[in-house]
Amino acid sequence: MHIWIALKVLSIWTCILVLAVLNGALREAIFVPKLGMAAGLVVSGVLLSAFIIVVAYLSLPWLGARRPTEFVGIGLGWLALTLVFEFSFGLWQGKSWQVMFEAYTFKGGNIWPAVLIVTALAPYLAAKLRGWA
Repeated sequence: MHIWIALKVLSIWTCILVLAVLNGALREAIFVPKLGMAAGLVVSGVLLSAFIIVVAYLSLPWLGARRPTEFVGIGLGWLALTLVFEFSFGLWQGKSWQVMFEAYTFKGGNIWPAVLIVTALAPYLAAKLRGWA
């Protein structure tokens, strides 16, 4: 992957990160109080997944990627950045590995693992929607 594409991938992922933080604030302020924890987590996860697919769809022309392998590489890059961020931030907060790994289960309405799959597949799915893959 060329350096310019890598920088573009990073900048788009940063936008996804901002959307994820805003989504989390929305979840805690509105979804969980109104719907309860389990439903709030599901709604938040579905909304974040939709945001990620929309961002991928809108950003693909700017990225300049055209081959299925590039779309897969971009998605895996976003997944790697997300995992590095999540675990680094968790360790910085003093969370144990056990606590951090709990987010990767489907307990109590948590669909974070599905959001990660969407993150990895979003560029390819967006390319399919555009008829590019």
